[in-house]
Amino acid sequence: MPNFPGKKLLLIAFGFIFGTFLLLGNSAFGFLIKPVVVDVEALPAQVSKTVPASLSIILTGDIMLNRQVEYQIRTTGNGDFKFPFLKIANALRKTDIVFGNLEGPISDKGQKVGSIYSFRMNPRSVEGLSFAGFNVLSLANNHVFDYDRIALEDTLLRLKAADIDYAGAGFDEKEAFSPVIKEVNGTKIGFLAYSDLGSLYWTALEKSSGLALIGLEYIEKTKEDIKKAKSQVDVLIVSLHSGEEYIKEPGQLQINFARAAIDAGADIVAGHHPHVVQKNEIYPSASSGQVGYIFYSLGNFVFDQDFSPETMQGQIVKVIIEDKKIKEVTPIDIKLNQYYQPELNEN
Repeated sequence: MPNFPGKKLLLIAFGFIFGTFLLLGNSAFGFLIKPVVVDVEALPAQVSKTVPASLSIILTGDIMLNRQVEYQIRTTGNGDFKFPFLKIANALRKTDIVFGNLEGPISDKGQKVGSIYSFRMNPRSVEGLSFAGFNVLSLANNHVFDYDRIALEDTLLRLKAADIDYAGAGFDEKEAFSPVIKEVNGTKIGFLAYSDLGSLYWTALEKSSGLALIGLEYIEKTKEDIKKAKSQVDVLIVSLHSGEEYIKEPGQLQINFARAAIDAGADIVAGHHPHVVQKNEIYPSASSGQVGYIFYSLGNFVFDQDFSPETMQGQIVKVIIEDKKIKEVTPIDIKLNQYYQPELNEN
């Protein structure tokens, strides 16, 4: 082996340093490496302080799974009640809460008492709703009594069995007018639902099932109910079934009710019934001191009204909650295809 000059000096120096390290231990290099002590048990608490608790909600429009929608389920969809939701279920199921208006009873009971436009959805409809991720539905509308009280009560039982909460109807007045409260990641979200359309016979009473019907004479009581509900939750969403069908501008009654709901403490008002999309509004409430979001009509979500382009379009709203407050509210356009399946509108 070649004898490089200085090789012996290098070996002596290395031996001196190594020996010193053995004598002094880790403290010899303490100026270079400092140990890090991690309390593993405390780590989740530390992470929760830096990563805000969040959740997502999607609000949808009118859902009706009878008539031509059921025909398409049985023919094109081979009897699979998931069929109406196949094009959009993935987007819905990514969210924590999915809400919509169920336009009629889910039942095989009752006799038709509504108009010629009466709806009664197959009991298997709950399969599709569950598949799509719906976990809260409004029943406060002008079709939930189309097959009388027995079909409404059957609907309540079927939704309960499917673990789908409902607002705006119930076995008695207290249930119909009380909020549904969903807690996700420590955040409480409340849902109230009302309709100003329907017969007084449909109104839920102390010992009688029905829905949450409201009118101008009840607006002050409704505001008190909203205030009470808001005191129990972090974010409150109110569904309002109101307006005139196929009209693209909200009526004054819709506007009055929606703004009154925000004044009383609601954070978001989601409108149903007109079957077409109406304008959205960011409403700064002088009464509550907060900004509210009003969607006067979300239009159709699943429906067989293919007589106009407007009734084959709709809107969904994605809401992001962070640290128990609304962070984002995003309306998203949808369209219904020839099978009445909602799809995200790429345009």
